[in-house]
Amino acid sequence: MKRSMHVAWSGVSASVLLAVNRRPGLLILRALTIMAVLAVAPVSAQQAVWPPPLAPRSQRADAIRVDKSERRMELQRDGRTIRTYRILLGDAPEGHKRQQGDEKTPEGDYRIDFRNGASRFHLSLRVSYPNRKDRAQARARGVSPGGDIFIHGGTPPGHRLDWTDGCIAVTNAEIEEIWRLVPAGTPIRIDP
Repeated sequence: MKRSMHVAWSGVSASVLLAVNRRPGLLILRALTIMAVLAVAPVSAQQAVWPPPLAPRSQRADAIRVDKSERRMELQRDGRTIRTYRILLGDAPEGHKRQQGDEKTPEGDYRIDFRNGASRFHLSLRVSYPNRKDRAQARARGVSPGGDIFIHGGTPPGHRLDWTDGCIAVTNAEIEEIWRLVPAGTPIRIDP
């Protein structure tokens, strides 16, 4: 006759089958040893809560300013800069994005319209490009305006060369901080 005992400890669970008359103490000891080893394994912040939650409202940015020529992005609250980041851009960073595939970062006034917690670039915040004016100029030229412009992670620390297809790139650690501070709907101004 067998009986089943379910053991849960520190988020780790195991089912232990105990056989009557077949050394139940040894099975319990082995199960507890395995659970103890698993319980002390480090848990990263990503495993604990992913994606990271937004910061309290009083700490969040209410605007983003990007200066393409300076490769700088500022998070602002009430007109004051609360964070500054060095950014990398598309492979053809000068000028406004005009069509799909030009590898330019758009210029002008947009909003963060989507937060992607499952991005292939760690985390990402979508910029609302193209707007009505961008679509109209592309349509007049018979081309697609492109899209999918994001602020995202994926830049190795210390990397200094533009590498995106038009997005604004920061390190993974930086996008985690930005993610916590920037809700959907935040206005973003991108200057040449």
